[in-house]
Amino acid sequence: MDRNRKILDTAAELFYEKGFHGTSVDELGSRAGLSGPAIYRHFSGKDEILATLFDEAMDELIGATEPVHEDAELDLRRMIRHHAHFAARHRHLVNVSQREDRSLVDPWRRAINRRRKQYVQAWETAIARVVPGATATEVSVATQSCLGMIFSIAYWPTKAARAAGIPEMMVEMATEGLDAFRQQTID
Repeated sequence: MDRNRKILDTAAELFYEKGFHGTSVDELGSRAGLSGPAIYRHFSGKDEILATLFDEAMDELIGATEPVHEDAELDLRRMIRHHAHFAARHRHLVNVSQREDRSLVDPWRRAINRRRKQYVQAWETAIARVVPGATATEVSVATQSCLGMIFSIAYWPTKAARAAGIPEMMVEMATEGLDAFRQQTID
C-alpha cells in the first residue's frame, strides 16, 4: 500500500472515531506509521486529506451512475446495487462524509457540493426514467429516500452492519420501495 493510501485510510478511521477536529496531524502520522510532519510531504494538511477522501468517494459513486443499459430499470437496479455495496464496504467513510462535510473549507467545499449535486441529479434522472409519470418533487423524495436508507448503514452497530447479506437486503428493500412508488404513480 502506498503512503498516500495509508494516510487516507488511517484518516478515514480516525475521523470516524474522533471527528475531523478531534484528530491531530501528529496522531494521524503516528497511526499511519509516519511522523506528523511527514504528512505534509504528501498532503497540505487535514483539509486536503478530508477533501481527497470525499473526492475519491464521489469519483466512484458518480462513475457508477453512467447508464450502461438500454433498459432504464436495469440501470437503476445496477446503481442501487453499487450504492449499497459501496456503503457497506466504506461505512466509516460514509459516516465521516455525512458528519464532517461542514468541516470542508473552500474551495474544496464548493467542488464537493457540486459533485454531490451531480450525483443526486444522476439518481433523479435514473428514477424519472423508470417512473416517467412522477412529478419532480416525487422523484426528489424517492431519490433522497433511497439514498438515505442505504447510507444509514453508516450509523448501524458494527455487528449488524457486517452481517452476511446486508447489501443485498438493502438492494431488495430499495428496489421494492421504488417498485411500489412506480406502481402508485400508475394507479
